[in-house]
Amino acid sequence: MTTTDNDIISELKNKFGEAILMAQPTKDEFPTVWVDAAHIAEVLKYLKNEISRPYKMLYDLTAIDEQAKVHKVHQDSKFTIVYLLLSFDRNNFIRIKVPLSSDKPSVTSITKIWPAANWYEREVYDMFGVNFEGHPHLRRILMPGTWKGHPLQKCHPARATEMGPFQLPEDKQDEEQDMLKFKPEEWGLSKSNNDEEFMFLNLGPQHPGTHGVLRLVLQLDGESIVNVVPDIGFHHRGAEKMGERQSWHTYIPYTDRVEYLGGVMNNFPYVMCVEKLAGIQIPDRAKVIRIMLSELFRISSHLVWYGTFAQDLGMMTPVFLTFYDREKLFGIVEAITGDRMHPNWFRIGGVAQDLPNGWEKMVKDFLDYFPKRLKEYDKMVMRNNIFKARTVGIGVYTTEEAIEWGVTGAGLRATGFEWDFRKKQPYSGYEQFEFDIPTAQNGDCYDRAVVRVEEMRQSLRIIKQCLDNMPEGPYKSDHPATTPPIKKYTMIHIETLINHFLNVTWGPVIPAGEAFVGVEATKGHNGYYLTSDGSTGSYRTRIRTPSFPHMQFVPEISKGYTIADLLAILGSVDYVLSDVDR
Repeated sequence: MTTTDNDIISELKNKFGEAILMAQPTKDEFPTVWVDAAHIAEVLKYLKNEISRPYKMLYDLTAIDEQAKVHKVHQDSKFTIVYLLLSFDRNNFIRIKVPLSSDKPSVTSITKIWPAANWYEREVYDMFGVNFEGHPHLRRILMPGTWKGHPLQKCHPARATEMGPFQLPEDKQDEEQDMLKFKPEEWGLSKSNNDEEFMFLNLGPQHPGTHGVLRLVLQLDGESIVNVVPDIGFHHRGAEKMGERQSWHTYIPYTDRVEYLGGVMNNFPYVMCVEKLAGIQIPDRAKVIRIMLSELFRISSHLVWYGTFAQDLGMMTPVFLTFYDREKLFGIVEAITGDRMHPNWFRIGGVAQDLPNGWEKMVKDFLDYFPKRLKEYDKMVMRNNIFKARTVGIGVYTTEEAIEWGVTGAGLRATGFEWDFRKKQPYSGYEQFEFDIPTAQNGDCYDRAVVRVEEMRQSLRIIKQCLDNMPEGPYKSDHPATTPPIKKYTMIHIETLINHFLNVTWGPVIPAGEAFVGVEATKGHNGYYLTSDGSTGSYRTRIRTPSFPHMQFVPEISKGYTIADLLAILGSVDYVLSDVDR
């Protein structure tokens, strides 16, 4: 830890005394403090509102089932609640941990400190069975309401084959159907005002405007939206649970599917987190290759958003053109990686293969082609009067509101706040690249579009620098935990053969520890928090996705607008349901 980190820990100890149980060193070197459960609310309130250069954003809130762990930090903890806070003034994270030793774990809700804690606490309740005292509406969020057990507890089966065959007798079917009925009073919503009844309307879960399997229950006063209740979890596949039964290497393909438009951008934070846990250094060539592929996928993802957003607002032509350009990008990605949408190409220690012959021409041709297309899109979409009428002044929020609800990426920068993790907390060599951070001022649907369009131009700048300055050298690390020995030596030395066999079959053993690494992904800041118990796989895999807090924020920015406006707001947020549900 740095001197500054020690200062914050000392300050907390001086302020709260015995409530601060211990400090913990971690591989990511975030200041990490264990706090007594009885004092967690006051400690977090102090960090958010009273400390100098406060930690204004509740970046993540999750839990760990410690009961099967060998290398425990707090010996009495059965469940550990983990709060990750971000200070923009300090440009730093702090991790607060709360040990829970009861068989019926419970802790105070912090929804009165951060409203964004609502969904995070519901997720921990759903996945781990931890009760949050004072939560306004503590019920399942990802699993069906009729589900038995809590999936991220270590005692819960990880595979369907470990459970009995699925059955749907009539009584269970009736129970499931009843659970799907929306009961306004359960959500604290009134059925009428003084004069007339409100209408409750289901939007989704198969509406094209929801861009996936999402159900929104709208409370309407005429055409005006009074409230929105999102119903998520239809796309939940247990991505975090799968991360705890795969080896460190074999989990990489699963990351591609978490935010399925981002491709290798999903591999990026995961492999960097494992590398941080293992102390693996990456060659410069591998770093630049990773950046180039990530920026190609940033453009690819933004093209999907661009075309579908225009389509949501009544335009038909742009989506065909943007998907045509996306195919050109997929041609480059396929030539380099062998696959298109889900290349599964980043590896712990580098990338799967070196760049193929001819990659330079393909990339250069796209760099020459695409700027002109962006100008056409500007004229067709961004300067279109109908598009502006549907987006300017719609879904407005401020920088303070964005931070309060955990908004990152283009949605945060559209409020005028110049914050991009590639600049503020650079990784993989981004600090060596010249590019600007696009911002806007009004925080509305139109400005969120302005930022993403300019981001594509900045990605072109970064890709051009990768093309012109691609380093020579290896494309992967020679660290024994990630790269098997050269094949010819396995025929000579038995130790080398054993090392090769174990690495290929079981995979590497990563030292016990924990770390978090995030990237400026296509939808916002995306990160992996991994805990190793000194084994061949992750003990706890936590995926902090940007779409989860963004979807929670949608009701706040939709009130008072119409359903037509809501579809513009949903398109401007640019979420992916697999990113929300994992």
